[in-house]
Amino acid sequence: MSLLKVEALTKKFGSKVSVDALSFALQPNTATALIGPNGAGKTTTMSMICGLLEPSSGKVTLADGGDIRKHIGFLPQYPKFYSWLSALEYVEMTARLSGISAREAKKRSEEVLTYVGLGKDMKRLTSTFSGGMKQRLGIAQAIVHKPQLLLLDEPVSALDPIGRAEVMELLKELQRETTILYSTHILHDAEKVTDQVLFMKEGRLVEEGTLQEIQQRYANPRYSIEFVHEAEAEAFAQSLAEHAVREGSNVSLPIDEQLPTMNALMALLSSSRYEIIKVERESASLDQIFMKVAGVGEFTASTAR
Repeated sequence: MSLLKVEALTKKFGSKVSVDALSFALQPNTATALIGPNGAGKTTTMSMICGLLEPSSGKVTLADGGDIRKHIGFLPQYPKFYSWLSALEYVEMTARLSGISAREAKKRSEEVLTYVGLGKDMKRLTSTFSGGMKQRLGIAQAIVHKPQLLLLDEPVSALDPIGRAEVMELLKELQRETTILYSTHILHDAEKVTDQVLFMKEGRLVEEGTLQEIQQRYANPRYSIEFVHEAEAEAFAQSLAEHAVREGSNVSLPIDEQLPTMNALMALLSSSRYEIIKVERESASLDQIFMKVAGVGEFTASTAR
């Protein structure tokens, strides 16, 4: 049973349609990545789901039919903190605003700050925090009231690679206890923490599914062979002229009826006695799939050993 349903969600600003009849569902204890370039409608979608924006049409419903605002935690793209408050004071304040008693708010705040890795820094002023620490603090305030659904708008876009890796690891842990919907345009990170991907373009949902389903749909299966000598690569490519694509000492071949398995390819190569550095099966990355889905640039598979 779905935890959340989004049905024909639409938002217009004057004559401009920012989100166009968007529909999808979230299953409990899953992580879903809302993917798209800047201006695709991701932030507007998040704002409508959490109740900050009124939809022009369509609806958002929880499984139990309750007020979604009571059951979500939200981290906006650009979180703001009161510089004169410590991390503990800030999270306590948000816990109290969620209706938690003062004693329970302090206890939970200490627990979640420790959980997100800020246990030793909870009494420091938020103004002294780095970007990564502020993202962790933002997540802490979003989960202190134990929400059913956690909404994160571009949670790693402003972080350096180390900070992004730390936050994505934290999301993996959080997924054990809650359902996560996060927007991003950093697709490499989305491959690490996601069960479902939703591709948006110009306000519309253009593709959706699990990572495995999407990758199979756009697999473009090929083999990649790297030869020691460029002349041998050229000779091999010419022997399979209708199928091979050569670039220097590398040859790319489709996986088809002629070469359906790696064993078939290796048998062909062995009979020719070429000197080979490596043989790989190519697969499509999430970046490459989105480039094709969004109609931007050329689609080329990457290799995976």
